[in-house]
Amino acid sequence: MTHTQLTPFLRRVLLFDATTCAIFGFVLLAAGDALGRLLAIPASLAYGAGVVLLIFAAAVAYVGTRRELLWRAVWTIVVLNALWAVESVLALVAGWLEPDAPGRSFIVAQAVTVAVIVELQIIGLRRAKSVQA
Repeated sequence: MTHTQLTPFLRRVLLFDATTCAIFGFVLLAAGDALGRLLAIPASLAYGAGVVLLIFAAAVAYVGTRRELLWRAVWTIVVLNALWAVESVLALVAGWLEPDAPGRSFIVAQAVTVAVIVELQIIGLRRAKSVQA
């Protein structure tokens, strides 16, 4: 099984990802109705995304706090983040969501932010030394 020696950079990126997901998840759960009205998105979507983000945050925090990282676990986080970013934009392009201008801006901004986190995670993985266990 391949493990990744945890570099400080990769740990910081994973913990940043976990922290932002947790904060955003709590905000969505606490203010789903208000955000739904403000961004013209269904409140149920905000609540559902909040739950998903909290679960994801816990998993990413767990992986990010291990001494050694399982290579596959980190790549799974990268792939799930990438899917989140792509699906966010696809929801707009395909018409699955029809938010107003602030809602579209918000969705695009969070997708770009997640894409940047994906890139930072990939950079962190490339810098990490792989070892066979």
